[in-house]
Amino acid sequence: MAGVPLYFEGSHDDFDDFGFEDYGPDCDMMRITAFLDVANQDNLTPLEQLEKYAFSENVLNRQIVARGLLDVLRAFSENENDFLTVMEVVARLSEDSEATVRAELMEQIPHIALFLQDGKINFPNAFSKYFVPIVVRYLTDPNNQVRKTSQAALLVLLEQDLIDQRNVETKVCPILLALTGPESDDDQKIEAVAIICKMCSMLNKDLVESVLLSRFCELCSEGRLFQVRKVCAANFGDICTTVGQETTEHFLIPKFFELCSDSVWGIRKACAECFMSVSYSTSPETRRTKLSPLFISLISDSSRWVRQAAFQSLGLFISTFANPSSASLYFKEDGTLSIRLLNEDLSLTSGSCTNPTDSSNSASTSENPAVEMTLVESPEVKIAATTEISQDSANGLVGSCDSTVEGLSSASGKSSASGDTKNNPTASVADENICTKDFQNNNLCSKAENPNSQIGSNEDIFNSFHYWRSPLPDISLDLDLLQLNGTEQEKSSSPCSGVLCISHATSNDLEKMLESLQAHMDDPDVQAQVQVLSAALKAAQLDSQSEEEPSDSDETQPLESKTIVCTTNDQGTTLVTEEHVNSNGPLDIGGFQFSNEENQLNRSKTSLSNEQDVDLLFEDDKSKLQDIIPQPLLEQYLSMTDPARAQTVDTEIAKHCAYSLPGVALTLGRQNWHCLKDTYETLASDVQWKVRRTLAFSIHELAVILGDQLTAADLVPIFNGFLKDLDEVRIGVLKHLYDFLKLLHTEKRREYLYQLQEFMVTDNSRNWRFRYELAEQLILLLDLYSPNDIYDYLRHIGLTLCSDKVSEVRWISYKLIVAILRKFYKSGANELGLNFINELTVRFRHSPKWVGRQAFAFICQAVVEEECLPCEQFVEHLLPSLLSLVSDPVANVRVLLAKALKQTLLQKAYFTDIGSLHVEAVQETLLVLQSDRDQDVQFFATAEPKRNTEDVAAFVN
Repeated sequence: MAGVPLYFEGSHDDFDDFGFEDYGPDCDMMRITAFLDVANQDNLTPLEQLEKYAFSENVLNRQIVARGLLDVLRAFSENENDFLTVMEVVARLSEDSEATVRAELMEQIPHIALFLQDGKINFPNAFSKYFVPIVVRYLTDPNNQVRKTSQAALLVLLEQDLIDQRNVETKVCPILLALTGPESDDDQKIEAVAIICKMCSMLNKDLVESVLLSRFCELCSEGRLFQVRKVCAANFGDICTTVGQETTEHFLIPKFFELCSDSVWGIRKACAECFMSVSYSTSPETRRTKLSPLFISLISDSSRWVRQAAFQSLGLFISTFANPSSASLYFKEDGTLSIRLLNEDLSLTSGSCTNPTDSSNSASTSENPAVEMTLVESPEVKIAATTEISQDSANGLVGSCDSTVEGLSSASGKSSASGDTKNNPTASVADENICTKDFQNNNLCSKAENPNSQIGSNEDIFNSFHYWRSPLPDISLDLDLLQLNGTEQEKSSSPCSGVLCISHATSNDLEKMLESLQAHMDDPDVQAQVQVLSAALKAAQLDSQSEEEPSDSDETQPLESKTIVCTTNDQGTTLVTEEHVNSNGPLDIGGFQFSNEENQLNRSKTSLSNEQDVDLLFEDDKSKLQDIIPQPLLEQYLSMTDPARAQTVDTEIAKHCAYSLPGVALTLGRQNWHCLKDTYETLASDVQWKVRRTLAFSIHELAVILGDQLTAADLVPIFNGFLKDLDEVRIGVLKHLYDFLKLLHTEKRREYLYQLQEFMVTDNSRNWRFRYELAEQLILLLDLYSPNDIYDYLRHIGLTLCSDKVSEVRWISYKLIVAILRKFYKSGANELGLNFINELTVRFRHSPKWVGRQAFAFICQAVVEEECLPCEQFVEHLLPSLLSLVSDPVANVRVLLAKALKQTLLQKAYFTDIGSLHVEAVQETLLVLQSDRDQDVQFFATAEPKRNTEDVAAFVN
């Protein structure tokens, strides 16, 4: 065929590389019909030539026609008859016996659909009538290449919304449902399942639920082909997102459980990878009660690859528990994380919380004179409180901070009937549940409110103690296991984060809890809980024995009282129990008698000793209690820093932990930062620089989450360590240097002025992008420092960068110089600005290198363009030096001068006033440049500016 070389300039080997991208909307008529306009065609019209080659026996001819079909449509879409003729050719090519021709045609269909959708032709239903049936038919084509091409074309059409939902429902979906039937070919079935899964995210909810959802659920249980189940598992999250929460929980969650327990590890791995998307489509209750245990099973899967995928998705799954209202943070429309100003101080979801500055108010909030509350100012104990109730209401000691006012009121009513506790030595003393939390802002939370209580003195409280029981370790009790049957006081359920909670329970309740934990003794956490519950059971049994054997002097002796104090500190939560009898008499323990003063001293010593012993025993098991996410998820996340995990799961598991840590911190909130603090410090000192680099890139986001106080206490030391790390780590800090420093206080921020110079030194001097990033950050940092600090510190760095060997660094540094000058005059520091102008003139205008003089011209142009200083100041201090460059021997310098005068200065009204001396000087200089010997100088001095050039680096380079 003689016409082929006219259409394709090249060999036949290049045909496969020729596609739609070589065509454009500006193609002229000559090229469109070039392969038809050849000699010896017997005077055939272009359409006749098109038909001739479309029906040619030469496969290459038909392939060329299919490839150039879009251009043919552009040429013959004006006339209806011509358009119908082209459609006949399309129909003929769609039935071609050669697979390459059909594949070429299918590749052009998305582009033809875009052309037809533009509305430039009068055939609105052409695509639906002629091309959609071709796409549908090719989905069942016997050739694999044609099927793959049609599948890709279908997804493009759906993504670009080029095919309406009606055609999808009536033409596409029936074919896909038939291909996924029991009798279909295995390969085509797998391909059809993939298409269905990808289509669902592009279709509306009603169509998916009515047509595709039931078939998808059936495919999730496909027993013969595990590839089908694997495709379903990989796309499960997209399906859940499309159908919504209600349908997900009713239909899809049971299928997801089946896939997560599939015998093929690849399917379980796919489930772990899409777990976050599934979790987003469920309610908080389902997420906590169903998906959390399911995810724990994936983390402990027998396959290493499943465990690896699960740990990679663990942080993402935890982030789905986030509650913006409790975190006091929100995302703006541009995606930046910001603090919610209305509720900046985090408060507990239950109880009365007060600021430490209002401690007097917190002590007086109890309007009931029967409650005794005292603030114990010691390093360990934050709040202690006692409440008077009768002996018959003190039956057990188990943790829950959700004790209600009604329960305490009913109990205290019995004791109030006997009179004032100060005047009546037989008054009963109550069991009281006190939950305290040492927040970052030292908020105090107290739940003890009794309508019949009054404030007592410290002396009265101290005289009521007789001996201390050994403190119990800190545990997190599963509230689901705590079923109180027949209790007199009903507890209202309200979460109390990070606090060990105490409530009443009987010995039978503790025994049931111990029995339920026996099946999980392999878990070290369960063993610790069993140990603590056993100690609590023994204590309850001792209490019951003492009640069953009353002495003869019970009626004359004061009733026994017990006080429970739950304190939270940096070392964890400590449970202390005191039992005492006569507050007026000496204490008799083990044959030794102590006076009241000795009792107080020994009690304090014993308490401190017991708490120190617990701290030593459980130093590595600090309090990680919170109620935002299930505790097992948090424990698994914290274990990702364990070196053993790197050996048994993934060598980069620490990197995945670091990557998701800001999301986990946002979910837990700053009040639970103590749960992540140790993990963050471990990651920050990891031997792998990739782990530290990941933290460095996100430390500014974590600072927003934690607030200024926690940032200064916990993040600043780590930030300082990153500044001295490898360049791969330092670049993460440098890219967000402004974002981090703006969160610090002014004095703390000024400390980094001395360290900014260290960024000039890099491990590799060829790493010019490091210095480029430094210049960009310094432009932002100008808003954080005073003019004096800028002049003393940042000015030197900027001038040094202006002399960099790399052109890109120099040009961004010139912008930094301009920004510094603008800062001086904007802040009213005119003297500093004048000194800086003089320094620029000496350094750049009189530089022996032409690059420096060129930089001076650019700086002057930018100063006028951005109005960095008053025009009078510019004319007086910079304009004479700028105009003197007209005699510079280097043409590149004069080019910049011509651009500065023509494109910037003369566009300002101040420099166009006739009669001014500076205007005449500018005009004379411009005339000299217009007659310059260099053509480029003449061009820029003569041509009218068509656009504002912010950066002339492209021309210079």
